[in-house]
Amino acid sequence: MKSMLLAGVAAILVPFSVSAQAQDQSSATAAQEQGANLGDIVVTARRSAETLQDVPVAVTALSGDFIERQNISDPTDVPNFAPNITIEQQPSSLSAATIYIRGIGNNEPSAVSEQGVGVYLDGVYLARAAGAVFDLIDLERIEVLRGPQGTLFGRNTIGGALQLITKKPSNDMHVTAKAGYGRFNEWYARARLDTGYIVGDVIKASLAYQHRQGDGYVNNTLTPSSQDPGALNAESIAVGLQADLGDVTVNYNFDYDDRRGTPAFFQIVATTPLAQNYYSQSPNFGGAPFLVSTERQGTVQQAGFTDRNGNFRYGSKTRVQGHGLTISYDAIPELTLKSITGYRKFFQDTILNLSGNGVLRGPVVDFTSPTLVSIQDVVPYTGNNAPQKQWQFSQEFQALGKVGDFNYLLGMYYFYEKSSESNQQALTIVTPVAGLPFLGFPQSVADGIAALNPGLATVGVNANPVQAFGGTSQSMAVFGQVSWRPSSLDEKLEVTLGGRHTADDKTIYLAGDVSPVQRGRRSFDNFSWLASVSYEVIDDVMVYGRVSTGYRSGGINPRAGVINGFNPEKATAYEAGIKSQWFDNRLRLNVAGYVTDYNDLQVQQFAAGSGGATSLIVNAGKVRLSGFEAELTALPFTGFQIDGSVGYVKTDYKTFLFRDPGTNTLLDVADQAKPLYTPKWNVHLGAEYSHPIGGGDTLVRLRGDYSYRTKIYFNALNNTAPFNENIVSPSQTNVKARLSVEGLDMGGGKLDVGIWGDNLLNQKRLVYGIDFGALGFAGATFNKPISYGVDAKISF
Repeated sequence: MKSMLLAGVAAILVPFSVSAQAQDQSSATAAQEQGANLGDIVVTARRSAETLQDVPVAVTALSGDFIERQNISDPTDVPNFAPNITIEQQPSSLSAATIYIRGIGNNEPSAVSEQGVGVYLDGVYLARAAGAVFDLIDLERIEVLRGPQGTLFGRNTIGGALQLITKKPSNDMHVTAKAGYGRFNEWYARARLDTGYIVGDVIKASLAYQHRQGDGYVNNTLTPSSQDPGALNAESIAVGLQADLGDVTVNYNFDYDDRRGTPAFFQIVATTPLAQNYYSQSPNFGGAPFLVSTERQGTVQQAGFTDRNGNFRYGSKTRVQGHGLTISYDAIPELTLKSITGYRKFFQDTILNLSGNGVLRGPVVDFTSPTLVSIQDVVPYTGNNAPQKQWQFSQEFQALGKVGDFNYLLGMYYFYEKSSESNQQALTIVTPVAGLPFLGFPQSVADGIAALNPGLATVGVNANPVQAFGGTSQSMAVFGQVSWRPSSLDEKLEVTLGGRHTADDKTIYLAGDVSPVQRGRRSFDNFSWLASVSYEVIDDVMVYGRVSTGYRSGGINPRAGVINGFNPEKATAYEAGIKSQWFDNRLRLNVAGYVTDYNDLQVQQFAAGSGGATSLIVNAGKVRLSGFEAELTALPFTGFQIDGSVGYVKTDYKTFLFRDPGTNTLLDVADQAKPLYTPKWNVHLGAEYSHPIGGGDTLVRLRGDYSYRTKIYFNALNNTAPFNENIVSPSQTNVKARLSVEGLDMGGGKLDVGIWGDNLLNQKRLVYGIDFGALGFAGATFNKPISYGVDAKISF
C-alpha cells in the first residue's frame, strides 16, 4: 500500500512538470476553436454510455477525428497517446500483435493461446491476437481500459481491454474522401458514404472503403521494391446499417480487411561463436554472405521460401472479417434490453522469414553422399505458417435498468471458437561433429564423418519439423453489476458491486510430427468480482477507489508433444484515483494509482525424463505490479491546447519457478526475472495550435507530439534466453508533427490538406526481438526510418 500512496503523490506532481495525456484530443480541439472548454467525453467503459469524468475506471479515449488527423492506421499506434499500454506487431505476420497493459498480457501467437488484454469491436470480442492488427478506417472512438475488467468483459481481460467503436450511419447524406502519399511510395485512398435515412425516418446506412499500399522500407536486393520487407497492399471495407423502429434500434456492422505484403525485416543481431563460424563460411560454398549486426540495415538479402503449395514466395497474407448485430429494446423508460451477436473469421498464411539473410550454403549431414556430408542450402530458421485459421460465434444478452437510486446491468454470455494451425518449418542445427551423438546420431556416424572429412569441425543438420494443432473453446457466463447513487446525497456518492461466473471448456489436438495424434480436454470455472466507491468532493472533482479481479483462461500447451495442461492466471487489482476538471473545464487532470497481485503465471519450464527433454507450461509465477497513470489536457487560451500523459509500472516478482536443465532441480529465480513487454516509464507530450484564416470557417492547425518509453524485455529469464540482453528494446523517443489547413471551400464541400512527418529524429530502434537460443542466434525487427507525406480530405 505504501508504494500505491507514493505512486499517487508522484502522479499528482508529475503532470505539472511534464504535462500529461489528454483523454480525448479532438473534443478539446473542437471546443477550443470555439473559445469554449474541453466539453464532455462519452465512453462505454461500463458497457453503457457515460461521461468519462463520471466513470471510476482508468480510461483513455481517442476520438475518430483525432485518429484520422494523426493518421493512426492500426492499433499499434495507440501506445504513443495512452499510458501503460504496449502494442507491438509480431515479426513474420501482417496482423499479429502482442498487447500488454500495466505489465499483463500474452506474447504467444499460436491459434489456441488466450490473450491477456481483451480486444473488442462494437462489443464483440476478438479472440485471436493474431488478427488484431487491421486497418482502422471507420472508427468513432478507441478506448483503453486499464486494469482487470473481468466482471463486465469476462475472461482474458486480466490486464485490461481495448475497445474499438465504429461510426454509426449519419442521419443526413454525407460523402467524404481522403487520400495521402508518403515516403517509400506509400499511398492510400478511402471514401465513406452516409446515405442518411433512406426508408422514411427508419433505415440509414454507411459504406466505407480503403485501399492502402506501399513499398518496403528495407531494400531486399533479391526482390522488386513492391516485395521488400515492410511492403503492404491492403483492402478494407466497413458497412454499417441502422434501423430506428420506435422502441427498438438495430445496428448491423460488417468489416473486412485483406492484407498482402512482406513483414518487417527480421535481422540477426547476435550468434554463438559456433553459429557465426559456420554460417560465415557460406561464400566459400557459393552462398550469400552472412549478416549479423546490431545496427538497423537499409540494404539486405532476404531469402524466400517454398510454401505448402509448392510456390516460392517472400510475402504473407491475412484476411480478417466479421459481422456484428446489436439490437436494443427500450421496454420501459427504466429498462433497456440488448442483444449483441457476433461472428468472425480469421485466416493467415505467412512466410516466416526469421533468418535475416540470403541463401546460405554449408556442409550438412547427408547419408546419400559417399562422405556422409554434402554442401547444401542452410537456414537459421524459416517456414510457412499456413493455414492458420479461426472462426468464432458469440452471443450476449444484457438488461440495463434503474430502480430508485439503483442502476443495474444483468447479462448472459456465450462464446464458441474453432481454430487450427499448421506450421511447416525449415532450420539448420549447427553442431560440432563430435556432438552428433547428442542429437541422436549413432557414434559410428560421427566417427565416419570425422574420418571421411579431415579438418571438418562443424556440420549442419537440416530439419523440417511440422507443428500442427487445433482446438475448440467454449465459454458461458452470467454477470451483473449494481450501482447505488443515493438521491439524498445529490448523487455525489456511488457504490458499485459486480460479479461474473464463467465456465470454460477447451479441447485440443496435437498432430504434425506428433504421432499418434494426441487429444486433450480441460474445463475451468471462475468467479470474478468488483467493488468500487466514488464521491464527488466538490463540483467536477471525483475521487474513487476500486478492487477488481479477472482471469486468463487456462488451456493445453500446443508446443509440446504430450498433453500438457495448465490452470488460469488470476489477478486482483487495488486502484485509487481522482478525476477532475478545473477553470470552467479548461483543464482536465485524471490520476490513478494501482497495485495488482498477479498469481498463477503460466510459465514455460524445461522438463526432463526418459523420453528426452521438452518444454512444459506450468503455473509457477507470482508477481506484484504497482504504478500510476496521470493524464492532463489544458486550454491555456483560445486556439492552443497542451495534452500528455505519464505512466509508471513497477514489477516485483514474488515467485518464479525454473527447472534447471542440468540438474533437473526446481529453483525459485524471482530475483532474476524481467518484466515482459512493459517499460517502467512512458511519457507523451502533445501541443496543438489552431487559428482561423480568411474570415470564414477555414483554419490552420499545427500539432506536434513527443513520446518516450524506457527499455523493454522480451523474455523473463536470461538463463532460458541466452541472448536476452542482446535483444532488449532500448529506451526510445518518437517525434511527429503535422501542419494542416482545414475547411477550405471547394465546390459546395470542405477541403482539408496537410503535411506530416513521423520519427522526425530518424531514430533506429529495435522494436521486437526473438531469442532462438537453441539454434545459436537471436534476431529483431527495427522501426521504420523517418517518414513524411501529404494528404487531402474533402467532405460534402
